[in-house]
Amino acid sequence: MHFRLRPMLGLMSAAVFCFSLPIHAQTASNPIKITADLTDAPRKIIHAQMTIPVIPGPLTLLYAKWIPGEHMPDGPVDNLAGLFISANGQQLAWVRDDVNMYAIRVTVPQGVTQLEVKDDFLATAAATGFSAGASTSANLALLSWNELVLYPAGRQSADVFVQPSVVLPQGWQYGTALTKTGGDALHVDFGTVSLEQLIDSPLLSGRYFLEVPLAPEVTPKHFLDVAADGPEDLKLTADTINGYSNLVRETGALYQSRHYESYHFLVTASDQVAHFGLEHHQSSDDRVPEKTFVDDNLLLLSADLLPHEFTHSWNGKYRRPAGLATGNYEDPMKGNLLWVYEGLTDYLGNVLAARSKIETAAQYRDYLASTAAMLDYRPGRTWRDLQDTATAAQILYEASGQWDNWRRNTDYYAEGDLVWLDVDTTIRKLTHEKKSLNDFLAAFEGLGGNTPPKVVPYTFDDVVSGLNSVVAYDWAGFLQDRLTSKSPHAPMGGIENGGYKLVFTDQPNEITQAGITATGTTPAWWSIGISVTSDGHIEDVLVGSPADKANLGPGMQIVAVNGRQFTAQLLGDAIRDVKGNTSPIELIVVNTGTYRVVGIDYHDGLRYPHLERVEGTPDRLDDILKPMTEAPKVHPGE
Repeated sequence: MHFRLRPMLGLMSAAVFCFSLPIHAQTASNPIKITADLTDAPRKIIHAQMTIPVIPGPLTLLYAKWIPGEHMPDGPVDNLAGLFISANGQQLAWVRDDVNMYAIRVTVPQGVTQLEVKDDFLATAAATGFSAGASTSANLALLSWNELVLYPAGRQSADVFVQPSVVLPQGWQYGTALTKTGGDALHVDFGTVSLEQLIDSPLLSGRYFLEVPLAPEVTPKHFLDVAADGPEDLKLTADTINGYSNLVRETGALYQSRHYESYHFLVTASDQVAHFGLEHHQSSDDRVPEKTFVDDNLLLLSADLLPHEFTHSWNGKYRRPAGLATGNYEDPMKGNLLWVYEGLTDYLGNVLAARSKIETAAQYRDYLASTAAMLDYRPGRTWRDLQDTATAAQILYEASGQWDNWRRNTDYYAEGDLVWLDVDTTIRKLTHEKKSLNDFLAAFEGLGGNTPPKVVPYTFDDVVSGLNSVVAYDWAGFLQDRLTSKSPHAPMGGIENGGYKLVFTDQPNEITQAGITATGTTPAWWSIGISVTSDGHIEDVLVGSPADKANLGPGMQIVAVNGRQFTAQLLGDAIRDVKGNTSPIELIVVNTGTYRVVGIDYHDGLRYPHLERVEGTPDRLDDILKPMTEAPKVHPGE
């Protein structure tokens, strides 16, 4: 999962099975049938009808709780409404379990072989969070089947079979990894799949819809499916499409395998939906701002999103930490290896963006500089180690962004870039540039060669063993040092081994500038220590910074800078102009209705992170970013 634009700090259980039967009427030849009706999706409500094969007696129906890829028990059962269960035309009484809110108990009468179930999903959530967040607009909808489907308890998800259909609004098109078997333009029937595959196969639909085949010479086939709120937002350039085609080629060269029968990038370009990415075996749910494909700054800020989620098809879906491979949606997941699941994927998503020319190598280095600087200005690392951010993931995803630098959040994403770059450069150094992380990935993620979607779990020892198979080293100690460190500074070994060092100048790098232009925010994090929105609201304050010492706090609003009404430009100018003098920056700040004048004692001017090449050292980072394939030559007229 990828849940935010690229780093811009300073810019920015008890499952109840006792009523389940040991024998079920539901089989692959007699599946649950579900029809999802999207015709009211523009009104923020989705309807479903299900036919569930049963046998008489007590039955527990479950609603998915732990959604794969979201790493927390956030199945949106609070927005399940209009639940009616009937048999042979008679409505049946049901009761919710008083411990497991995701379990519905019903007694199936004698002589009944199937239940008719109706329910609605209220798509009313705000444009925050993940798949349960806002997913519809007047012109598009992203359907996640877990929001609607109920299923009998007592089986693993791979052993429950479902035959899905969807009803679309007039004139809408769709994209999905499911296989169409019948129907028409408005009512589409799909082939029977396991519950695991159904919930792993979202459907994107919309009035303004574009499907583009990618890397057509590659088998299996890959498609870019984009739905937008207006036709003007579907004008993807040839360079953009070529970058995603290169991504298909580069992943084949890197992982030496494909674990899907076809792949669909499902991209929602809308400001009405939550913005994140969620991985699936054969598709990805990628949600970006409305103007992403027509605004170069937004496109750059989301350059790693599709590569990240695509990589999850190998690392996260096919190869999965054992603690996350529960086989159902009720058993709690354990996130202690998320620094591999998400951290390695974050590293590879960014590297693949550069190799595929979705971004340039220089832009990648700017991203890496911003990431390293953000993590180095993270005082919470003195009390919470990286391992705890993974172990505690399920309670961190929805944590406030205020005082986030002291709390530490899901840092295993961004810090994974530094850790795995360190692994990559260390392998290259130990083998005198003969081997790299590429060798580990081809064996570890490509295990078994090309396969249909399936799950192959791994443990910490498996990761260590895989690295040792590339080059013998104390990889267990290497990783544990980085996972349990309480150092106040981020691990910079990969950057240094890569031939670079982190420096600061008074000019923003390209990633930082893209964030400034796209959001109108002030890059004050590495100077006075605040993250400020375009209207002066303070999002976070760096512990120990000049802003912290001036008693500023998150939620306050700066209304004036040196006696003038706040603008982001004025604050930036004030920070620049105090360099070398003794006058404080004077702010007027309002805090829940109370105003006060604040003086910030800071005199070092604007500071922005960059990577600087260290002459005379191996240029390993540059080697890492080189493409592994050569794109086919395009002849005139093609």
